[in-house]
Amino acid sequence: MTGTTDPFSASVIPFEVPEQMRAFAEKGVSQARENYAKFKDAAETHNGTVEAVFASAHKGVSEYTAKLMEFAKANTKAHLDFTQELFSVKAPQDAFALWTNHSKTQLETFQAQARELAEITQRAATAAAEPIKASAAKLYPAA
Repeated sequence: MTGTTDPFSASVIPFEVPEQMRAFAEKGVSQARENYAKFKDAAETHNGTVEAVFASAHKGVSEYTAKLMEFAKANTKAHLDFTQELFSVKAPQDAFALWTNHSKTQLETFQAQARELAEITQRAATAAAEPIKASAAKLYPAA
């Protein structure tokens, strides 16, 4: 087969892209690159925001858990002390008075502990929301 040419050779099929078509294609590629860059920046920003939210939430949960353990230890000690005092009481009216005082003290303690846990929860929630607010402020600046 002599004289056979490669059908995909540029010399066989002379083809030129019209200038308008080339400009249109270049504009499309340029816009695609810009959109990709914007998407990539937004994704990286959101990843940073999510990481900041989780770090903040982890800190809040750690503080909350530590406080719960502190309260559990204090409450257990108070109950053991109460039990020990109760065994040393001789008269029923003394036991009733001790029980009443212990109950009143524990109720006040539980209320104070609940307030403190609520404050920790509020601080943790506020801290976790800050990265989201900052990210939203960057995306949607005030006019």
